[in-house]
Formats: sequence, C-alpha cells, structure tokens
Amino acid sequence: MLKRIFSYFHSYKKYGFLTVFCVVSESVFELIIPLLMADIVDIGVAGGDKAYIFRKGLQMVFCALLALILGIGSARFAAVCGQGLGAELRKAEYEKLQSFSFSNIDHFRVSSLVTRLTSDVTNIQNTVSSGIRPVCRSPVMLLVATGMAFSINKNLALVFFVALPVLGFLLFQIILHVRPLYTKMQVAIDAVNRIVQENLTAVRVVKSYVRGDYEIEKFDKVNADLKNTSERAFRLTAMNMPAMQFVMYGTILSILRFGGNMVHVGTMKVGELTGFLSYVMQILNSLMMMSAVFMMLTRSLASAKRITEVLVEVPEITDADSEEIAVERGEIEFDHVYFKYKKEAPEYVLSDISFHIESGQTIGIVGQTGSAKSTLVQLIPRLYEATEGCIRVDGRPVRQYPVEHLRDAIAMVLQKNTLFSGTLRENLRWGKADATDAELEEACRIACADEFIDRLESGFDTEMGQGGVNVSGGQKQRLCIARALLKNPKVLILDDSTSAVDTATEAKIRSQLAEKLPNMTKIIIAQRISSVRHADQILILEDGRLCGMGTHEELLASNGIYQEIYESQKEGAEL
Repeated sequence: MLKRIFSYFHSYKKYGFLTVFCVVSESVFELIIPLLMADIVDIGVAGGDKAYIFRKGLQMVFCALLALILGIGSARFAAVCGQGLGAELRKAEYEKLQSFSFSNIDHFRVSSLVTRLTSDVTNIQNTVSSGIRPVCRSPVMLLVATGMAFSINKNLALVFFVALPVLGFLLFQIILHVRPLYTKMQVAIDAVNRIVQENLTAVRVVKSYVRGDYEIEKFDKVNADLKNTSERAFRLTAMNMPAMQFVMYGTILSILRFGGNMVHVGTMKVGELTGFLSYVMQILNSLMMMSAVFMMLTRSLASAKRITEVLVEVPEITDADSEEIAVERGEIEFDHVYFKYKKEAPEYVLSDISFHIESGQTIGIVGQTGSAKSTLVQLIPRLYEATEGCIRVDGRPVRQYPVEHLRDAIAMVLQKNTLFSGTLRENLRWGKADATDAELEEACRIACADEFIDRLESGFDTEMGQGGVNVSGGQKQRLCIARALLKNPKVLILDDSTSAVDTATEAKIRSQLAEKLPNMTKIIIAQRISSVRHADQILILEDGRLCGMGTHEELLASNGIYQEIYESQKEGAEL
C-alpha cells in the first residue's frame, strides 16, 4: 500500500534526499554542542582558561548557526516533498476517476470520493511535510546521543534499558486503540460531506418543502458522530504526551539521583553529568519526535488505504478488445442482452433484449417508470457493460470499438441535464471544442434554443452559473440537445430530454431533427406517446423485458401495454 503511494514521489526524490541531508547534518552539529559545553565546564572553567572558553564558545555558535541554516533548508525541502506528493496523488486519483465506468463509480459514494481526493490526501502530504524531519532526525539523535551517553558513563546509561521498554509498551497500546478510530473518523467525514452535498444540490427542494429543520437534524446527527469519533481518537492521541513526560521525568530523576551520588564519591565530574543530561534530553526529545511520527503515520495509513482502494480499482470498461475502427452508419443491434448492476444481484435489470435498428431510423422507447429504459440506452455507448449477450453497432460488437471513438459517435442527452459554470458558448463547445459561431447557431436552431438565446443579455457569452441556475428546465434541456448535436454524431439518444418542453416546441424540435439530420439514428425515450408516435419503430419495455415493437398504429392495434398507456394519457388530456 505505502509502496504504491510513494511511487508518486518520483518527481520529488531530489528534494527528499536534500531534506535527509539537511536533517542529518543539522543533527550532527547539534550533537557536537554538548561535547563542546562539557569541555568548557571541565577544562575552561575548571582551569580558568578564558581563551579556551571563548574559542569553544565560538565553535558552539558556529555549529548552532549551521544547524539553524540546515534546519531552514530541511523545512523548505520537506514542504516541497509533501505538497508535491499530495498534488501527484490528487492528479492520479482524478485521472483514475475519469477511467471509471458508471459501475465503478457506484462502488464509492460521491461524497467519499471527494473526501479521498481532499482530506485523505491532505493527511498524507502533511505527514510527509512534517514527518521527514523527525523520521530522519530522531534515529540519528537517538543512536549518536546514546553512544555519547555510554561513552561518558556506561553505568549511568543503563537507566535507558528500563525507560525505553516502558515507553515502547505505552506507545504500542495507544496506537493499537487509536488506529481503527482514525478509519472511522474518515468515514464520518464522508457522511458529513454526503449530507452537505445532498442539501446544497437539492436546496430548492428543501426550501420548497420547508424541510430545513429536518436537514439540520440530519446534519447534527452525522456532525455529532464525527465529533464523538474525533474526540475519542484525539483523546487517545493526547495520551502520547503524558506517557512521554512520565518516562522523561522519571529518567531525569533517576539520572540525577545516581549521577549525583557518582559526583559526590568522585567517580564522575560535574561537566560529565551536565553533558550526560544534555544527551539524555536529546535522546528523550528524539523519542518524543518518534512517538509523534507514529501518531501521524497511524492516521496516514488509514488515509493511504482509502486512496489505494481508488487507485487499484480496476475499470470495468477498457479498450482491451478494441480495434482501430470507427462508427460509420449508426446501425444498432441488441442480441439476447441481459444486464444487472452487480454480478451477485439475484435478478436481471434487463432480460433477453433483442431488436435491430437500421441506420437513420427514429426509434421511440416507452414504458412505465422503472422499466429500465435509461439503462437500456446506457449500454450502447458502454456507460455500463452488458452482463450477457451482445450489442452491435454497424454489425460489430461494441467492445471492438475504442471507448473514446464509440462515445464520440453516440451523443447522449441524459435524463438529468447538466450545465457547467462558465459561458453558454463554453458549455455548447463541450460538443465540439472548435465549433464556429455558425455551427453554434445551427445547432441551437435545430434544438429551438435560438428562441431564448437572442433574448439573453450577452447571447452566447452569457454566464450560466453553477449548474445553469439562470435558465429554466426547458431551456436547459434544449441547450443540452444543441450541445449533443454539435458532436455531429451517428447516433443521437434523447433520454426523456424534452419532458420540460411544451408540446409545440417538442414537435418543432422533432421536425427539425428529421429534416436537417435524416441520416442520423435517433433514439427517443419519452413518457408521452405524442413524443414518439411518429417514430419508425416504438419499443415497449415492462420490468426490463421487451414486450412489443412496432409502429404507433401496429402497437395500438395489438399491444395491451401500449394501449393502456395511450388510453391513460388520452383521458388525462381530455380531463
């Protein structure tokens, strides 16, 4: 797991090496200072040699300045490493998300993916930025200072053989209990993000139903869960400092007790005891740094696991079987197609679907809500992969087409229309990045979007706002149709994308599509019979099964489901 995470560190290795060099060098210079101080006390002060004291003092100042400069350098290089690794991880995760099919995204909540891209990556980059220094410094300080302490007085240094196991046991117990809490904390952050995202996305529904208090109650629940989990985790983490202080002060008291006796009986000099205590403080500080690093690593491991889950997720839809071919005509065939969202699901969403669409035909799809109409058309551009059977375009299985070429040849206006922040022109050019104004105007004319664009203050340069908040539902649908037409696709799929458009405008759009784009295969999913009655063929779906196919007249004469839908809509119109 960590190997995969740090594989994104390659561009910043030189900064990592510079950080290690600065930290190790800084530690060496700091470790020289206690030796110089011991010499000053035992030789300079004891002998009254002022010149010796000043010479050694200048050496101490020189070592301190070098340590300061190296410390500044290590902090700068460590920051570059941490921020660079964070940026690379976010980039890798985001690129991986772009390769996911709908089924891959279904494995994760959107709110969880946002947390993994932000909070989890931040945990790792902070650990690198703040952790390189203590990770490199503390072992050097610990080993060298321990060696120096033993060189000064072996008997007194035996105190560490009692202190270190006690500290290790306490630290192990803290990490053992805090690690699962950090994982729970990140999951709790997912839940908070999910509630906030849902509320902001559906803010108009919340306001119109006056459900603000209910949403606040939902948020309070997940927020309290995050607070309680965080408190438990940080309460245990906070025990790290008291444990360190307990061991540190116990060690110092033991050294003062035994060292004082040694000085008293003459087996140890005062300067040696002073230098020994300096090294003791270095050792204990290095242990404190190591324990802090363990705490950071514990949290980072939880985040690293969640990030790795995204990075190792295998995209369900790939170009493994593809060839260098492109869609030419737009002929579509379903051959005994079955589909379910999860392999372990007991029932199929679509069962034994077979039909054939000629190039240039207009096909309507109708059925009750939940009859899997949208799922059916999402299989054509491989937004989902068929579980069984075969889908062919121009006589070739869709798996043989490169995914990018296949989707570029099939324009799909989804049931849920989406516009992005930016100008109207930028939104339309999602269909064709280099579209000219003439092409934009023609696409908008076919989609009947020109009727309101002319009334916008800045025309194509009008800012849409996030999600296209400054246009109506019907206007948004027409803009999405225009955007799809700019791709000049071989197949156009309209998934209930004129539901917010009045019948007269819808008829006009349908007429323009038939007149201006006669060779384009058009698939129209609709709730209204009037939207598809003029289609060359109409498919009837019921509970994921194809229950009829024919023209409006044929189905009206022979298909009970179609008759029922027609009569219900006819009665509603008359009422």
